[in-house]
Amino acid sequence: MEIPESVGGKRGKEKEKKLAWWQLSLIGVGCIIGTGYFLGSGIGIKLTGTSILITFLLAGVGTYIVTDALTKMSAKDPQKGSFRSYAKKAFGPWAGFSSGWVYWFSEMLITGSQLTALSILTRFWFPDTPLWLFATGYAILGIVVVVIGTKGFERVQNVFAVIKVAAIFMFIILAITALFGLFGGHHHDFRLPKTRKEFLPNGMKGLWSSLIFGFYAFGGIEIMGIMATRLKKKEDAKKSGTIMLMILTLIYFISLILATGLVTASKFNSKESPFVIALDQYNISFFPHLFNGGIIIAGFSTMAASLFAVTSMVVTLAEDGDAPKLFAKKGKLKVPPFALCLTICGLIVSIILSRVMPDRVYEYITTAAGLMLLYNWFFILISFPRLIKASGFDHVKRFTGMALILFAVSGTLFHKTSRLGFFVSLLFVALIVVVVLIMHFVKRRKKSDNLYPQGI
Repeated sequence: MEIPESVGGKRGKEKEKKLAWWQLSLIGVGCIIGTGYFLGSGIGIKLTGTSILITFLLAGVGTYIVTDALTKMSAKDPQKGSFRSYAKKAFGPWAGFSSGWVYWFSEMLITGSQLTALSILTRFWFPDTPLWLFATGYAILGIVVVVIGTKGFERVQNVFAVIKVAAIFMFIILAITALFGLFGGHHHDFRLPKTRKEFLPNGMKGLWSSLIFGFYAFGGIEIMGIMATRLKKKEDAKKSGTIMLMILTLIYFISLILATGLVTASKFNSKESPFVIALDQYNISFFPHLFNGGIIIAGFSTMAASLFAVTSMVVTLAEDGDAPKLFAKKGKLKVPPFALCLTICGLIVSIILSRVMPDRVYEYITTAAGLMLLYNWFFILISFPRLIKASGFDHVKRFTGMALILFAVSGTLFHKTSRLGFFVSLLFVALIVVVVLIMHFVKRRKKSDNLYPQGI
């Protein structure tokens, strides 16, 4: 998000400090690791048990393919609108409009998902407090992070990234030391599945249904494209994205192997982190409190990233005529005030949802948000060959990525809770399609009136 020149006098006109590739990687890690991994992975484990490792492997491959395409386009032609701008260049104005608004809705759903998850986690200490009260508090703090502007956002995300990785490493170290005999543990506590039934407790259908939660844990790579315009060397975009995904995949795999090896799949749920459940059997009284705090920080940072991204996206949509020009109008704040107001309205809706249906809202919104993200990832892959000269291997990767995305989307139909999220996501897409059609007919009508004025 650009800082208006009118803000801060000369400071606004100063050349912004550019990012090194490793700094963007760190921001990416900070924006991606959140409750989708710390909490949502528990739903995936319950669905498919130890085979969640296959889920995350497939999701990691699919994410790498999309990230590779996005960073290649960013390296060649950095755009503030990122994937939305590329969709527009590839297919025309309707694609830019659709991609931008699909992303806006998906990120607002993610924000609602994060608000609900943060509230559930905070109830660990305050079990009788209503969800909507916590959601309101976290929403206000998230808006504060957005208001401080781009530089403040980068600093905050760098700190949060370190805390998140430290929390995961804390779990890994404690789990391994418990297996070596500390905290009342024993190496026999770690159990590998010995039969196909143990590895795939719900068969291929369970694995298929869990894939959406694997992809959701990697959700947030879009910020790499949005922030790529701030790189010192635009050609470093691909390196930054690759290193980020290598770090994520490694720590995801190690921590999931330990969690699924220590506890049976039936004990996992959407109310507690699978990593807290995995160590619950040991005498580590401080861990649930410390780790829960780390998860809350993780969730808050991804929520703040979503708020930052959607506010920035609305501004670029307005600048390109795909949203009312009012949203690009600058004020005294570091962010355009009307774009910020739209984001706040989305937050209010999320808080109302957490008040109306608190029991299942996290799973519903998580699924819908993950699906909306995947729709945009599909758009990135079909835009790629129209803007970049693709090799034969690029096409192989692209079709593989699209197949994995379709596999994840269709898998939601086999799980009762995910199925509702699927229809919610289609509802949002249908709404955008209707608006696109109305805009098309209005534009066509205006063109017709200009060619054949009344009275002639």
